[in-house]
Amino acid sequence: MTQTLDHLLDRNIAWAHGKTRSDPGFFRRMAEQQAPRYLWIGCSDSRVTANDVLGLDPGEVFVHRNIANFVHTSDLNLLSVLEYAVDYLAVEHIIVCGHYGCGGVARVLDTARGALLDHWLQPLSMLLHKHRAVFEALSGAQARLNRLCEVNVEMQVRRVAATPIVENAWQRGQPVHLHGWIYAIEDGLLRDLGPHLSSSAERDALPSIDHRVTHPAIPVSRRQRHAEEAFQPLALSDMASPPCCLPTINGDQEV
Repeated sequence: MTQTLDHLLDRNIAWAHGKTRSDPGFFRRMAEQQAPRYLWIGCSDSRVTANDVLGLDPGEVFVHRNIANFVHTSDLNLLSVLEYAVDYLAVEHIIVCGHYGCGGVARVLDTARGALLDHWLQPLSMLLHKHRAVFEALSGAQARLNRLCEVNVEMQVRRVAATPIVENAWQRGQPVHLHGWIYAIEDGLLRDLGPHLSSSAERDALPSIDHRVTHPAIPVSRRQRHAEEAFQPLALSDMASPPCCLPTINGDQEV
């Protein structure tokens, strides 16, 4: 027997009515124009939705999602989204956002092979194979997975920057800024991982992804950055009684 999803349609009605009550002009504004400033390239994981994570309304962020937030130069779906975002919507920022505990990245660490998913993940698998000793030296499976999630974000930002779509935009002077972020589901916070690129020259000056494997970036949440900025004007020599504990800048510890 065919099953319908009436309960979801009912939730849609309740949502639309609620939106209209709280903001009578909401849907009229949505219908008039789509003018997002941001393109989000993220994972398909159902727990990581761009608008919710960013606290933005529909229409404010253009979204592409796939397994493990991958950027393949042969992926016509992604390239079409990228071209539309850059050439037609003129987005100013492209965010590649991964997340800790990513199931797609975890597959790369698995010994099983042969599924279509493994073909999709092959570039990351090859990088892991090349640097397996570095990852095996990390303490525990979770640490290896999290580190590979971070490396994957940095790899995909570099791949976006190497597309002719972004190169052409930079060449004609169009402001397009690339960002690498990673999200922690357990606390809901985004971490700024990098790299941040606004030109071909900045891209070409980047250290190789192999270098980043052995010299990892330190993900920084905005909360941590606020704490660090609060302490920056204060030198310990200027304090009559220096505090016992200052926020660390060597790890992602919250204060």
